[in-house]
Amino acid sequence: MSEGEVNVARRRFLIGATAVVGGIGAVGAAVPFVRSWSPSAKARALGAPVRIDIGKLRPGELLGPMPEWRGRPIFVVRRTEEALAALPELDRVLADPESRRDQQPPYAANLWRAREERREVSVLIGLCTHLGCSPAFHGRLEPQPFDANWRGGYFCACHGSRFDLSGRVYSGVPAPTNLEVPPYMFETEDVIVVGQDEETG
Repeated sequence: MSEGEVNVARRRFLIGATAVVGGIGAVGAAVPFVRSWSPSAKARALGAPVRIDIGKLRPGELLGPMPEWRGRPIFVVRRTEEALAALPELDRVLADPESRRDQQPPYAANLWRAREERREVSVLIGLCTHLGCSPAFHGRLEPQPFDANWRGGYFCACHGSRFDLSGRVYSGVPAPTNLEVPPYMFETEDVIVVGQDEETG
């Protein structure tokens, strides 16, 4: 093999090796960049929006497994027509039936504490406003040991706080305020985005 042929072979080898190393470097640099597009666990804990599929949620059910946003449980319930019709009956026994306290976005400051166009779907932060326990869901509109006139909702067995199916707190219980409604919107018919709405972007 002549010296010219060796130089050509060496040149091809060096070009090929440089291209391979450059390609590996480009991939290595791109991976962290692409990964940065999806929120980290820390970002999610700080409030990155979460998407929740409610396509299989039936009337009267609480969605499970329970989703979380900012490290807090989110109660998603598809209320029945009977449950929605019973809500006005409870005003006289509730501490804040008209949701006057600032615990929900403006579009949820109503009887249903939900978006009016999808009033059957309730989205609440599942923490009692007394000491932060997670109340249990009792969706049936039938007497319960803790309330003979029960019309469905949430009961915190820790200290006896009760909330209706809109998350409105009963009068005379330890919890001082209604359950919170997080910002949320419907991305599609069956997907809710919690932590983001048209107002917050």
